[in-house]
Amino acid sequence: MYVSFRVLRRARNIKNRANQNPKPVKITMMALNSILLFGFLTIFSSCKGQEKTYTLKDLNTSQPGLKVFRNFKAAALAPDFDTTLVSQYIRSIFQDSKGNLWFGTIGEGVVRYDVKTLTYFSHPDGFINNTVYAINEDKNGNMWFGTDQGVYKYNGKTFRNYNQKDGLSHIDITRKGILVDKSGTIWVGTHGGVFRYDPAADSKGEQSFSLFQELPPINVTGILEDKSGNIWFASSNKGVFRYSGKTITNIAEKDGLGDNYAGGIAEDQAGNIWFTMKNGICKYDGKTLTEYTAKDGLGGTEIWGICIEQSGIIWVTARGSTTRFDPSIPLPNPQAFTVFTPADGLNCCVQSMYQDRSGNMWWGAGQGLYRFDGQRFYQVKQKGPW
Repeated sequence: MYVSFRVLRRARNIKNRANQNPKPVKITMMALNSILLFGFLTIFSSCKGQEKTYTLKDLNTSQPGLKVFRNFKAAALAPDFDTTLVSQYIRSIFQDSKGNLWFGTIGEGVVRYDVKTLTYFSHPDGFINNTVYAINEDKNGNMWFGTDQGVYKYNGKTFRNYNQKDGLSHIDITRKGILVDKSGTIWVGTHGGVFRYDPAADSKGEQSFSLFQELPPINVTGILEDKSGNIWFASSNKGVFRYSGKTITNIAEKDGLGDNYAGGIAEDQAGNIWFTMKNGICKYDGKTLTEYTAKDGLGGTEIWGICIEQSGIIWVTARGSTTRFDPSIPLPNPQAFTVFTPADGLNCCVQSMYQDRSGNMWWGAGQGLYRFDGQRFYQVKQKGPW
């Protein structure tokens, strides 16, 4: 029997309420049948129209007449889903101070790889939400996870959720929406603005997050601290903002940023700030904006993400392609751009990119986890090759 992602979430939420509420959760057979009826529907996944179906799995009965998920996992996907994948949809990647790699997924919570084993953290571990868009680590070694139901802090033993009651008036944390700056301040970007965490207030049981009111209510698409300590906020509706610690500078359409849109954000070794636009990427050297589009050799016209290697190589993901750009090659020169498509081994729907401290590049896509051997991409499954 097949069931949509939304139905799975609905079933999971019922189980969550049952766990959090000491009173029994009642549900009529009519309501249960309504849930199961929707289970025959096929939906579109988050991967931009890639059609997927989902199947019921890992069911248990915790209430008479009610079946819910013990552990909502993406392994309960279509019949052709490869259960040997680390996870099908990987939305965020991060390496902690101990060298562990963390993978934020859709449907399987967060996954930790410690060079020897994979550990999955989801509902039974206290991580109620299973969709992870952002990962970071604070100076005390706590792991922070941004989800569409607020922020989670993991101290190595337990998970703590922060939401509206903690001051997060917007709980939909955006991709790459958590930054721990050099001073230790934790910044959280949402679809409705930026928030800061106050550990002192948290220790007193007070509201621990407050809105950063120096910024307008922007839809955050990325947060970055540059080498000089400035905090950058990219948004999809009001351009890019730079916070020096005292003043805010806005780079927007009037400065040449089309439609006030900026996506993923990164800094190169020279201190230039790069971010994605709707149809390309843009370099800001502190004075001027320089655009690179398909006319220069960039693959795709719907740009999604950007990542800059330690070597200076820039990777750009787009619908249907991923581009390797060497900015050291003077333009125009087609050799500056290498465009990879699914024929080169990488699934089209890249949702995250990350370079670890050893220099390895990782990609999270619509068909799991990938690495690059210098020529082609290869898939990393639960048993490797890592």
